[in-house]
Amino acid sequence: MNTAPTILVVEDDQDVRSMLVRHLRHHGFHVIEAVDGMEGLQKLEAGGFNLVITDIVMPYVSGVGIVSKVKAQSPEMPVIAITGYGKEPEALAGESRADLVIGKPVTMADLMAHVQRLLEESHGG
Repeated sequence: MNTAPTILVVEDDQDVRSMLVRHLRHHGFHVIEAVDGMEGLQKLEAGGFNLVITDIVMPYVSGVGIVSKVKAQSPEMPVIAITGYGKEPEALAGESRADLVIGKPVTMADLMAHVQRLLEESHGG
């Protein structure tokens, strides 16, 4: 049996992070969480992730920094960027090659559908 995909969630808002982690775990994913971009980069160094979900606007290291780092190390790894701000961070996320940018509030059903689709695409179905 395949082991569950491992997802890194980088989100500085504890309520949002807890909700994301709880839903992902409920759907059978192995989830590692990071409280900000700095911790996210440290966790990325360890490797072993199948997908990354990151907030865009965070202290220290932004989500754009996370996306850029992931894509530099593992161009095939899907990255979902989440933003509570208007177009500017979305443009930044797009420039940094995020696979998907979602505005807050995020509906969990939509997010799960995107996660499943991106994981399937990245593993060739």
